[in-house]
Amino acid sequence: MDATLRGVGVSHGVAIGEARHMGTAVLEPPAKQIAAEDAAHEQTRARRAVEAVAADLIARGQLAGGEAQAVLEAQAMMAQDPELLADVERRITVGSTAERAVYDAFAAYRALLAGAGEYLAGRVADLDDVRNRIVARLLGVPMPGVPDSDEPYVLIARDLAPADTALLDPSLVLGFVTEEGGPTSHSAILARALGVPAVVALPGACELSEGTVVAVDGSTGDVVVNPGPEERSALAQTAAERKAALSTATGPGATSDGHKVPLLANIGGPSDVAAALEAGAEGVGLFRTEFLFLDDSAKAPSEDKQVAAYRQVLEAFPEGRVVVRVLDAGADKPLDFLTPADEPNPALGVRGLRTLLDHPEVLHTQLSALAKAAEGLPVYLEVMAPMVADRQDARAFADACRAAGLRAKFGAMVEIPSAALRARSVLQEVEFLSLGTNDLAQYTFAADRQVGAVSRLQDPWQPALLDLVALSAEGAKAEGKSCGVCGEAAADPLLACVLTGLGVTSLSMGSASLPYVRATLAKHTLAQCERAAAAARAADSAEDARAAAQAVLSGE
Repeated sequence: MDATLRGVGVSHGVAIGEARHMGTAVLEPPAKQIAAEDAAHEQTRARRAVEAVAADLIARGQLAGGEAQAVLEAQAMMAQDPELLADVERRITVGSTAERAVYDAFAAYRALLAGAGEYLAGRVADLDDVRNRIVARLLGVPMPGVPDSDEPYVLIARDLAPADTALLDPSLVLGFVTEEGGPTSHSAILARALGVPAVVALPGACELSEGTVVAVDGSTGDVVVNPGPEERSALAQTAAERKAALSTATGPGATSDGHKVPLLANIGGPSDVAAALEAGAEGVGLFRTEFLFLDDSAKAPSEDKQVAAYRQVLEAFPEGRVVVRVLDAGADKPLDFLTPADEPNPALGVRGLRTLLDHPEVLHTQLSALAKAAEGLPVYLEVMAPMVADRQDARAFADACRAAGLRAKFGAMVEIPSAALRARSVLQEVEFLSLGTNDLAQYTFAADRQVGAVSRLQDPWQPALLDLVALSAEGAKAEGKSCGVCGEAAADPLLACVLTGLGVTSLSMGSASLPYVRATLAKHTLAQCERAAAAARAADSAEDARAAAQAVLSGE
């Protein structure tokens, strides 16, 4: 196969190396009956395997920290689900081996998730990974995971489980390519955090032969199979030019004519702070607080525990801006003590701010903890609510902030189209907007952010999504308030210029993307960004929008 394949580039950089395929565990254990007197022993084997896999996932998360920790701890919760374990034990009681009972119980649970709406269907890959790990342990075969190799390589997989992506060794894994996944999947987000070039949603990726040399451009989404000397040289030159541009762009974010665009970091906890500071983040544009609540899904963390964690982050940015998102529970982040267990479609149910308003004591404790954490610190604290639908939601959140004695700016995330359409109304109650482009795309196009089959609709270059960004920014400008982007769209350097042209006032992203965005903004004037934004909005597809903006910014 000699060709250039096109997927979705999700993590910047160029990698050239031999393809190595992800190993998988034995998926289906043999079906055989056990004697009744062996049931107790098999149940013990099953419980121990589940506990070992959950402990391994938690340990991997603690090693990786940040985004990875939250994702892996959510997987550990899947493994330990009480209803799943009860089903496993029931199947053993009627004669199944431990490994077969696990396989069949997970298959039944998998079918439930797959039929429970696209948002939960996106969790199937994570569930499959947990099942494979438990079954592999019970069978005594190698765990699914990255291949053993002494030489650097490009990893090829149908999809990458968070447990594998979180601990990739960048000195060995030059980049990765997956057949499934999307630009906002867990694997894509973790790849950006690691700084590993990555392309996802590439049709036919698994057909690449082991050992084939491939060149992966994580910026464009191109994968060149068996690149010749000229292609290798051109890619190397492109990579060198990008690296040179990064080294010359330092300081606060701004266009070439001096229009300031603060560049902030998305973080998942204190462990992400060092990388943000090293990348020159001017503050934090999205502090996800879920990591604290995933330690124990049965109850909320104490106020003291929250104060300590929040203060660690706030102290790291003296005179800087730190935007904290209050707990975003529900849908793919269920918590036993908060999330309804019987919703037919959790993504469209009680999640985010709706959950917190149903449990005001949890919201009050978190807001009080933030107030105490900020006491005496020279930091500009801003606190925002997820999943705000309208002015009523915004008012309820602002009232809760005031009742908790919080001295900070109160804001709303724009993740639901209604909030973008009625931005000026929402801003009567709060002081800023922050666009979560991942969820905004999901709800605009009815396209699950975790499903590779609909990844074209998750592309942040979709003109309809750009229209909603523009509406939000225009509403904020009319009210004399700010409107930032904290979704993964901000991590695309070209799109960052378009967002600036649409009127967005700050950009927040994974730390690894900050240098790329800073360097690209510094090459263009605000007027060029505005022309690129207009050209992108005039297009009828994401691909045409990207090409139109590129043509404007390159002077073609």
